[in-house]
Amino acid sequence: MKEIQTVNFGLTAYQPIWELQKKIFNLQISKKISDVLIITEHNHVYTLGKNTDEAHLLADEKELKLSDVDVYHIDRGGDITYHGPGQLVGYPIINLNNYYLDTHRYLRDLEEVLIRTLKDFGINGHREENYTGVWVGGDKIAAIGVKVSRWITMHGFALNVNTNLSYFDRIIPCGIFHKGVTSMERILGNKVSLQDVIDSVSSRFREVFGIHTKIVDKDEFLSTINYLFKEKIECLQ
Repeated sequence: MKEIQTVNFGLTAYQPIWELQKKIFNLQISKKISDVLIITEHNHVYTLGKNTDEAHLLADEKELKLSDVDVYHIDRGGDITYHGPGQLVGYPIINLNNYYLDTHRYLRDLEEVLIRTLKDFGINGHREENYTGVWVGGDKIAAIGVKVSRWITMHGFALNVNTNLSYFDRIIPCGIFHKGVTSMERILGNKVSLQDVIDSVSSRFREVFGIHTKIVDKDEFLSTINYLFKEKIECLQ
C-alpha cells in the first residue's frame, strides 16, 4: 500500500509553510521523498489565487494592518480565501502518477474526505454544482484550491472548525457573492476538538485515497528536509 507522511505543524505563519511545500514538491520531482500531508492552522492571512479579482479583497491597507492580516498572491487556482486560527488547513503534496491522472477526480476526492469527516461529527456536508468545496445548506464550510504540476499536487483544503468567521466579512470568499460561510462550531453550537478533526481527516484520507497514513513528528520531518536541502526553514523551528 502507498504511504503518505502526515505532519502536524500546529499554528504557523503562511510564508514558511508555502516555502516548505515548494521544497517537498522539488523532492517529489527527484523522487527523494514519499507523499506528504501537511496539517496546520495559519495566523490570519488572505491568499489570492491566480483567478482572483482584486476587488474581492474589501479591506484596505489600514484595516489589514489593524487586524494583523497578511496578504499573499499565490500560484494555486481559484479566487481569494481566508486562513486563520481554528481553521484546519491541509496541504497534500502527492504524486498523482501513482494514483490517477485526473485533476477533477482529485478535487472530488478531497471533497469526499471532508464530507466524510463532517459526517463523523454529525454534520451533513455536500457538494454544490459549479463550485469547488464543501457546503452545509447554502453556506461554505470548506474551501479547496490546488496547483498540479507534472501531476504533483500543492496547496489543498481549509475546513472551518472553530474559525472566527468575521474575517470573511472583508473579502468575497472564492469570488462567490450570494452564499455565506459557516463552521463546525457554529453548526454544533460548541467548540470542536481540532485534534479529533485531524484524526478524522487522516482516517478518511486513508480511506478515500487507499493509502497508509504515517504520522511523523514535525521536528523529525524538518530535520530530514533540512538535511536534503542543506539549509534550515528557520520560521518552523
